[in-house]
Amino acid sequence: MNTTTLDQIKDRYYGAVGTPERDQLECELEALRIGLRIREARLKRSMTQEQLAERIDKNRSFISKVENDGTNISIKMLLDIIERGLGGKLNIEIQL
Repeated sequence: MNTTTLDQIKDRYYGAVGTPERDQLECELEALRIGLRIREARLKRSMTQEQLAERIDKNRSFISKVENDGTNISIKMLLDIIERGLGGKLNIEIQL
């Protein structure tokens, strides 16, 4: 049985790492991961979207949008959600 890895599938359909299409895909996937991590942290704190939104002076629909699609969120807003809203600490890692 031949097994195909996720990276091989991404290479086939989006091109190798470093191509514009692949870079766009990786960026979108990372944004999705951010939203999922925020949702997981909120649920771990037993908070509703409404409660989190109140803590950062936003609407519940904003939290829903961030959790479902983390694109176009500023670093400042991400800091507010994590630190002020969830009481956590944001660490950003840069890999070259």
